[in-house]
Amino acid sequence: MREVVDGVFELSLSFVNMHLVVTDDGVVLVDTGLPRNSKRIDRALHEMRKQIGDVTAVLLTHHHFDHIGNVADVRRRSGARVFAHAADAPVISGALDQPRPKGLAKLAVRLIGTAEPTKLDQIISGDESEPLPGFTAVHTPGHTRGHVSYLLERAGGVLFAGDTASGTREGTVKIGPTQVSADPAEQGRSLAKLAGYDFDHAVFGHGRAVNGKAVERFREYAAGA
Repeated sequence: MREVVDGVFELSLSFVNMHLVVTDDGVVLVDTGLPRNSKRIDRALHEMRKQIGDVTAVLLTHHHFDHIGNVADVRRRSGARVFAHAADAPVISGALDQPRPKGLAKLAVRLIGTAEPTKLDQIISGDESEPLPGFTAVHTPGHTRGHVSYLLERAGGVLFAGDTASGTREGTVKIGPTQVSADPAEQGRSLAKLAGYDFDHAVFGHGRAVNGKAVERFREYAAGA
């Protein structure tokens, strides 16, 4: 686990990242990683001198199993409120089955298992909203119909891009994983949409964080797309 900016931590769980944010009201999780990793989350909280009971909210970017893998357990043990977009809510709650995985995702599901469904405490709808103080939810469909990215008012702005975009080793930005995307073209438009905001830092479900004028990397991608 590493601290990206003050009070924003990135925890890598195999091939996916989740994020923990210390706020005045407790700890906010952005996604919860792959299933069967609750103990890793507990250890990360311990490193932060926190515990599961300090988690007050979980902001989900989308319904894929590598992002919601531990949300049911976290909600059960912490009492945290869980937020997700209306378009992805039926899959997260179990009202609809997860779409059938393809390619490497299919193998990963076989090896790791599926995510336990959970009740949602607040539904995000519309193009932009404020689910929690200091956080802005931006609807960025394409990877899934209800994909949401989050902007945090801290350190010049921190973007939690989810799977809309990914960070590269070279410090640039590219479109996020498209093998399991509902609409890759729409995902590209959502990435370009994010370039219209202001933020200095960006973190991703997959790939390396970008620190310092991160929005410029998004604008460079959008200009060349």
